[in-house]
Amino acid sequence: MRIGVPKEIKTGERRVGLTPASVAEAAGRGHEVFVECHAGEGAGYSDEEYETRGAQLLDTAEELFDAAELVVKVKEPLALERARLRDHHTLFTYLHLAPDPEQAWDLLQSGATAIAYESVTDQAGGLPLLAPMSKVAGKMAVQAGARCLEAPAGGRGVLLGGVSGAAPATVVVIGGGVVGRNAMQMALGFGAAVTVLDRNDTVLESLSARYGAAVRTLYSTPLTLEETVIAADLVIGAVLLPGARAPRLITAGMVKEMQPGAVIVDVAIDQGGCAETSRPTTHAHPTFVVDEVVHYCVANMPGAVPRTSTQALNDATLPYVLRLADLGPVAAIRSDPGLQDGLSVRRGHITEPAVADALGLPYTKPLHTLN
Repeated sequence: MRIGVPKEIKTGERRVGLTPASVAEAAGRGHEVFVECHAGEGAGYSDEEYETRGAQLLDTAEELFDAAELVVKVKEPLALERARLRDHHTLFTYLHLAPDPEQAWDLLQSGATAIAYESVTDQAGGLPLLAPMSKVAGKMAVQAGARCLEAPAGGRGVLLGGVSGAAPATVVVIGGGVVGRNAMQMALGFGAAVTVLDRNDTVLESLSARYGAAVRTLYSTPLTLEETVIAADLVIGAVLLPGARAPRLITAGMVKEMQPGAVIVDVAIDQGGCAETSRPTTHAHPTFVVDEVVHYCVANMPGAVPRTSTQALNDATLPYVLRLADLGPVAAIRSDPGLQDGLSVRRGHITEPAVADALGLPYTKPLHTLN
């Protein structure tokens, strides 16, 4: 199969779909791998490394899309990239379609097959291709929040861990999944006072059993959410409804009642954000202020640590890339229920129920599109 790895063009995105080592594995199985020139430079991989491992370098994205059958990316395709997709293409990348009707419409019109990393499942029902970047984003959320709390960034001037004679910052994590756990661990490492809210008793019991009194765990209700958010120095939105738009749990009214200089880091922004006041930002301009509350809503947070992120992501995605290339997309999807869960768009049909529901579009079962 002809595999294409384009250079990411989203603002501030430095990750790359395949590392040179991953290219070597694909090429070693007899697949042709095309890499756009300079695609890996942001993550520290030179063109020479790709050539040495068996890639063919192409000068432009147009050449890359023309040559490829399977396109392996990191972030959702922008309008310029979507215009290059045709019905023979299989796109394998993060998509986050639920809050993005324009992208969904363009993918439908292209006739391409689009498989979303964030929706692929494993045998246990987990999200193996979302988890690596969720871990990175959870840890980064605390680092970003700590910087935003500094007075020069518009924050309250609070040190996360405090010092002798000064209390630590109060950190509230909404959601106890992969993002939330990693954010919680990072915040504890800084010495902050951490509260985690979730609506899953099993999650809360697990956190309490492991961390004891070091972490305050609360069942999330409208009242507990409002009380903790208003009192927090730093709020980390780590809510996930797989494939669906994130619920708007933090209302504009809560934000207005928060302390001046408090910070919201909305990791759920890829899925639309969990605060009513959130809107996507970039690494170039990461924050904005609403009612004296600093909002950090970068939609590709792991892109700031591209070497770490690319390596972690490739460890998870490579087996799926090889399966799609070895068997062909149709056979690979037919044989793997996890890939079926990840199939979001095929031949003009929405094949992810949560996306169809969020966008008000008809849903077609994945297997019905594979004939």
